[in-house]
Amino acid sequence: MPERFEVGMPDGVRLHVETSGPVDAPVTAVLLHGWTLDGRSWHRQLDALTSSFGDSVRVVTYDARGHGRSSCMALPTATLAQLGDDLAAVLDAVAPSGRVVLVGHSMGGMTIMEYAHRHREHFAARTAGLVFVSTTAEGHTHTVYGLSPRIARLIRLAETTGAGVLARCGSWRAPRALLNALQPSIRWMLFGDRCDPSDIRLVTSAVARASLRSIGGFRASIGAQHRLDTLAALAHLPAAALVGDRDRLTPPPCAESIAAVLPATELTVCPGAGHMLMMERPIEVNAALTGVLGRVLAAPPHGPGPSAAPPPRGQVVGAVAAGR
Repeated sequence: MPERFEVGMPDGVRLHVETSGPVDAPVTAVLLHGWTLDGRSWHRQLDALTSSFGDSVRVVTYDARGHGRSSCMALPTATLAQLGDDLAAVLDAVAPSGRVVLVGHSMGGMTIMEYAHRHREHFAARTAGLVFVSTTAEGHTHTVYGLSPRIARLIRLAETTGAGVLARCGSWRAPRALLNALQPSIRWMLFGDRCDPSDIRLVTSAVARASLRSIGGFRASIGAQHRLDTLAALAHLPAAALVGDRDRLTPPPCAESIAAVLPATELTVCPGAGHMLMMERPIEVNAALTGVLGRVLAAPPHGPGPSAAPPPRGQVVGAVAAGR
């Protein structure tokens, strides 16, 4: 069973964190979920990592601010920049030493890029590998929802307007009945040719837990981020990037541009898959994770030791007894 607890951020936000594996494992894998989702997105990866690596890898997931079981936040902090700061604080609190492999889906991948941009020394001292799943370093540059550019512009205008309204709704959450009615739209937007009904239920449950402030507030930051230059400085790290060829939110050009600036990256394009690769194509995602982790474990530790790490910014504030 995973250990569940909360980590407090400097602004009072509390993040729900779950960990599996020994604290002194040689490598810690941190899995970051996408926008409006939560740490449960990775449920098909957790068992695979444990069975593949045993006590050699510690696995950490956490719910981003305003998502899942984490608390809501002030609207000005609903930005990718803040999520990058949160990641640095979580690492200080939960994995203060040892090598780290960062795994990000969609907004989670963008969070990793922001962490690398804003905390370069911290990132360099800790990070030993990267896995990007259905994400982008170019905001909404390539997002056309699988439609014509003209229709995509109209959808983006409506989405941006709606996001502004939702951002002002505070910690309220979308009614479950409304989300259930929208399941066909959720399925179209997030999944490809095949979709297990349990995956739709999990995604709907996650969206129901996200505050309306987080659903609307993060939209502007996600659309505007451009971090290819930041990634270009990370070409020495073992890395993988995966994308579905039916992904309507972060289509293949998003992953291709990441692979172009990280030449050693293993790029996997999954035919018929959409945006939720962890659920739709767990075998391919698990293979990418184990590949990068295997390369990291096989390499000798390098870089500054734990004493070179900056002072902690996150603080473990309490255990969580309830299960999921």
